[in-house]
Amino acid sequence: MPIRIRVAVLTFFTLLAPLAAGQSQGDAGCSEPLASHLPVDPASCLRRAGVALPASARDPAARALFERAETHVASGRFDAALDALACAEAIAGDDPALRYELTRRHGILEFRRERIPQALRRFECAVSQAAARGARADEARDLKNVGAALRRLGDFQGALRALTTSLEMQRADGEVSGAVYNNLGDVYRELEDPASAMHYYREALATYRAKGGATEAAHVLESMAEQALDTGDAARAEVWLKEALETYRTEGSRLYELRVHDGLTRAALARGDVADARRWTASALAIASEGDLPVPPALQLQIARTERLSGRPDVAANRARDALAAMAERDPDRVPLLEALSAAQSDLGRHEAANDSLRLAHAEAREVWRSQSNRQLDWLRMRFETSERDRTIAALEHRNRVRTLQLWALLGSALAIALAGWLLFDRRRQRQRLDAETRRIRFEEELARYRREADALAEDRELLQTLLDSREDATCLLDAEGQVLVANRAACRLIGGDAEQLVGRSIAEVLCACEAFPPEQGLASVLESVLERMEDSATLSLDVATRQSQPLTARLTQWSGGSGRLVLELGPRVAMAAAQPQDAPADAADDVDHATGETPLDVGDGLRMEAGQDGGMLHEQGMHEQGMRDAFRKALVDLMLLSIEAWESATATNRIELAERSRIWRVNIDDGRLRARAMERYLGVSKLPRNPRWRDVLRTAYYVLGQCPTMREDVRIHLQARVDAVLAYTRRAPMV
Repeated sequence: MPIRIRVAVLTFFTLLAPLAAGQSQGDAGCSEPLASHLPVDPASCLRRAGVALPASARDPAARALFERAETHVASGRFDAALDALACAEAIAGDDPALRYELTRRHGILEFRRERIPQALRRFECAVSQAAARGARADEARDLKNVGAALRRLGDFQGALRALTTSLEMQRADGEVSGAVYNNLGDVYRELEDPASAMHYYREALATYRAKGGATEAAHVLESMAEQALDTGDAARAEVWLKEALETYRTEGSRLYELRVHDGLTRAALARGDVADARRWTASALAIASEGDLPVPPALQLQIARTERLSGRPDVAANRARDALAAMAERDPDRVPLLEALSAAQSDLGRHEAANDSLRLAHAEAREVWRSQSNRQLDWLRMRFETSERDRTIAALEHRNRVRTLQLWALLGSALAIALAGWLLFDRRRQRQRLDAETRRIRFEEELARYRREADALAEDRELLQTLLDSREDATCLLDAEGQVLVANRAACRLIGGDAEQLVGRSIAEVLCACEAFPPEQGLASVLESVLERMEDSATLSLDVATRQSQPLTARLTQWSGGSGRLVLELGPRVAMAAAQPQDAPADAADDVDHATGETPLDVGDGLRMEAGQDGGMLHEQGMHEQGMRDAFRKALVDLMLLSIEAWESATATNRIELAERSRIWRVNIDDGRLRARAMERYLGVSKLPRNPRWRDVLRTAYYVLGQCPTMREDVRIHLQARVDAVLAYTRRAPMV
């Protein structure tokens, strides 16, 4: 099957891709370019270095460049040493011995440049290359370098492991280097184990003396003297330092002599012999002047301390200040010099300057600590990446051994997964078809129900139209805003036009534009006022006249169906007056406002009944219904207030904007400003109409809920609860 073939091919390449990637990752650690330079031309770089390239072999030229780089490193010219190594790399080619030497010397260069993590990576690469070449002596030497780098990074346990391995390898080969013993002594000194440190220092000293390494032996004597000074044995330290000084004088190593004078001055100050310390500092300055040598920072520190203890704090301060000016920024030796400067300034009474120097010393100490921490973090990151690379290589090697079995297993799994996927897909497709069929049937049922309801509404509308057409007087059904909903034939004949033209238009607009009525000034405003008053009345009347001066009465009555619908009847004035209810009060005509034709209606009249056997019970029922009505009216006001508050909070607009956008409430202009008078009547129980348009209040709440997606959830829940409360009241017909 095509799907199975595609799955097998993809699986095969998925298996092979990590193998190739793992191979490249395994080689990446030691195959990257050694020199951080652009590609160089071998002939030109050799010509600049003054080294001739032999025609038959590259090894002599490379060895000469190695020696030149070593000389540059010893003199501190690191950039020149890097150039020499780059040139050696350009001519080394693929010679394993030269590549190994390049890696090792790059590690030494990075170590001298205080880039310890990079140096550690080079040393580890050199160890692996030496092991691949079978050169045990080189491997042991590079393990010693790895231990030295780990010690600088603070990984003393790792340093001990590397140095111990190197020592064991050298002992097995019968040739032990004194540098291994010396590095082990340094590690134990860092671990504050003076006994072990002295043991390995003595081993290193004996090894160097046995091999005739006088200078290296003198270096070990310096390390032993520093350990003695750390433990407070200044007398023994002074003996060892003097012995090392004699060796350096014999060898003519002026720079090392200065370093020994630093230790001798420190030993004299530890003994409290300031005069002896001054003698050693004077001798050191004389040696530096004769040899034109820079005074080391550590010696400058001892000179400043000696001058301060000699009672010359001004000279000590100048010495420390000059030494600081000559040093590079972030040099670790700046911290003790700044502290010495602060002490001298304090002796001079310059306490503010002393505090500044001390603060600067603390700041630079923090920078040194931060630099060391960053260096350790870099090493940890590189160590993590190396371990991850090694883990990946090991996993890939294991995967390579079982790749055939894995391939067949993956193919079988792929086929099983493909079959399971096809079954799941087919089941999902069947479920989707079933859901679609269920939705179609449900949709058809809802559509049939909507059609039945639409037919029922059409029948109701036709029945209403038929009932209104059976009346001889002109009758229209209006909504609360005065829009024509239904008009019978008599109204169409009187007003002029058919029912389709009248439906949806304002009754004020229809009457003002009707040819049967004269264009009276202010008729539209009077009609609007009458419509507004209908919320507080059951029946209102308005006297009008046709063009033939026939007196007519327009009577507005609340529709018994509720929901704010109005019935407009147009008929002769006398007939309309005779059609008033017989039980109306005799003085009802006196209560009519002739300007607007309003007749007040007391809805409580329906509760008046003759006293009888059940009078008390009916009176109690009426009081209960009146209480329910009052609660309903308060719920309507609360719902409208909360709807407006939620709208203003969610949209940052006002109630006028709500009325305009929802088109539920009419917006009027009063004294040059916009108002929604009809809406404002629903903002207080005292102003609420006697026949409230509760459906419009609910429509307003629903509009706010649907048009305010940014409404807070608690406000939305509160508003929905108010809507539910109003709906609960509306289900009680006597109350509404």
